[in-house]
Amino acid sequence: MSGVGSGASSRARAREAAIPVLAEVFREHGYEGASLALLGARTGLGKGSLYHAFPGGKAEMAEAVLDAIEAWFETRLYAPLRDESDPEAAIRRMLSETEAYFRSGGRACLVGAFALTEGRDRFGDRIRRYFAVWCDSLAAALRRSGFTEAAAKGLAEETVAAIQGGLVLARALDDPGAFGRTLDRLRLQLIPEDGDRG
Repeated sequence: MSGVGSGASSRARAREAAIPVLAEVFREHGYEGASLALLGARTGLGKGSLYHAFPGGKAEMAEAVLDAIEAWFETRLYAPLRDESDPEAAIRRMLSETEAYFRSGGRACLVGAFALTEGRDRFGDRIRRYFAVWCDSLAAALRRSGFTEAAAKGLAEETVAAIQGGLVLARALDDPGAFGRTLDRLRLQLIPEDGDRG
């Protein structure tokens, strides 16, 4: 019986260790471009080991990566935006966590990349949820900080769009500073010093 448990735990360990590597491969090559050979080479797992850890193949690997991303964003951004008693602190945290997560503009948004490719068809509900929850959570913090319902909703959508656009621009220009400048401008809009909250 111990052999069964140790097999399951070794599968869980291999799976857990592979997820960050798989995420980077999907980020760099997209869902379609991430071949099993490439995924295996980058994780250091052979095809058999990959299928042992992810019996559903590449689709299960991508789902596991999306699960990890969703959990990170829920814990680090969405929940604080919705629940923290100081909404401005939650907004500042969102901006700093976003900058750290995307490595100051040097790392593409995997969910955004999937949204622009055939991955959208396969993972459409997950992609929509990622962006909708971000917008809704930020809008909740903005409302608590004094923005009207309409202004909060509009500014939340503009913010998420600007973050995604800032990532694309930083990569296109090979200038990660473009992303930082985008976040600086957003900070001024989200936490206006003059108190103008629409």
